[in-house]
Amino acid sequence: MPEVNGLKMPAKASEKEMKNIHIDPVPDDQKVEVALQHLDEMRKKFRSFVMAMESCVKCGACAENCHTYLGTKDPNNIPTNRAELIRKIYKRYFTLEGRWFGKLVGAEDLTLDVLEQWYSYFYQCNECRRCAMSCPFGIDTCEVTFVGRQILHWLGMVPKLHANVGAAMEKAGNHTGLPKPSLIDTLEFLSEEIQEEFGVEVNFPVDKPDSDILYIPSSADFLLNPYTLMGAGMFFTYIGANWTIPSTVAEAGNFGLLFDQRFTQRHNVTRLLDASQKLGIKKIVWGECGHGWRAAKMYIPTLADRPVKWPIVHLHDETSYYVNTNQLKLDPGKNNHPTTLHDPCNYGRACGMTKQLRDVLSACVTDFREMTPNQEKNFCCGGGSAILFDDPEMYDLRIKFSAKKAEQVRATGVGANGDGYLCAPCSICKAQLYPMVEEHKLGVEVKGLIDLLGKALVWK
Repeated sequence: MPEVNGLKMPAKASEKEMKNIHIDPVPDDQKVEVALQHLDEMRKKFRSFVMAMESCVKCGACAENCHTYLGTKDPNNIPTNRAELIRKIYKRYFTLEGRWFGKLVGAEDLTLDVLEQWYSYFYQCNECRRCAMSCPFGIDTCEVTFVGRQILHWLGMVPKLHANVGAAMEKAGNHTGLPKPSLIDTLEFLSEEIQEEFGVEVNFPVDKPDSDILYIPSSADFLLNPYTLMGAGMFFTYIGANWTIPSTVAEAGNFGLLFDQRFTQRHNVTRLLDASQKLGIKKIVWGECGHGWRAAKMYIPTLADRPVKWPIVHLHDETSYYVNTNQLKLDPGKNNHPTTLHDPCNYGRACGMTKQLRDVLSACVTDFREMTPNQEKNFCCGGGSAILFDDPEMYDLRIKFSAKKAEQVRATGVGANGDGYLCAPCSICKAQLYPMVEEHKLGVEVKGLIDLLGKALVWK
């Protein structure tokens, strides 16, 4: 993993990889000028960004509420200090006192070294938004990170992971680049697995015309979380749904939210609407992905190139409805393990999805134990905003970012006997928590919420 002036930095996308997402990297001798042009554009467009730049009094309330700072003790990971990396540039070029008095008022010239700082620390922020809950002014450092990452994207400074995922999504309709034949093969294999393990016949229709439900899974479910995809198939089969998975957008995630909202995120929305129109569906149901659900729920109407005529709901809304109306027969004894629930940040703090998770989980397990704090006040897993880098030192940071979450899990006691469950109803969270539980020796197994529901179903 490269370091610049001692900064821990995720590997950057190459020029070729950047061109795959339609960006020509800006030459170094032009980066500062171009960055300032974009910063000027952002401050004129987003009042939330200007508020973050001009209202912070550096009270420090955000420090003990940020898991990245608690895990690393790096002062630049205190949310107000991370925002200061861009605020001092904002002051220098866009405030009167900054232009007149410079460093005396905390203003600083933009340089290539400062841009490298942005790249390092804006990609250490999980964009979890917990700092906004603790700020007396409601300043959301996530908004600052969004702006910083967008500018870095335009400059051609993007992690390989994000650039390659964006390119795969545009090419294949999912983050892993799986073509339609591979998707179908995997789904046929999962059907056989369900028959063998649960004795139930479940088919996974792909691109089925005139389906009522268009189900959007996370592509990670095809590779890393098979029981999540199996659980979804079992649920839809159990309720007798007329459903299908679209091969052209088999992806609940939307990395555009995390680095390029102007093109990448809009492209993903267009794919979704094209598939919905073509297959004649009546409702879109979203799979287990936190940031993907935030992007779908909050951004599709504003990014769409046409009216959105289909209701868009989450799988957890659907399952909680069927649980609360007693339309599912469930045996929680099938999940007879101490279980705790991790609230994904984008469900709780962005989308108000907390009760639904608990309604379903309580019906599916015998021993549910809450973390403290929980729901919208829960701490991030440390993998939010796709900080899932495998570079040795960045991986070390990932584990440090998860220290607070490990502390929460350990305090519940669910892993005391080595047979506990950590329910993580989000694909990014699962990808982060799989190594986290091993590194911190928590004695728990990571499960999706729909995994546990599928296992608890009692078939007639």
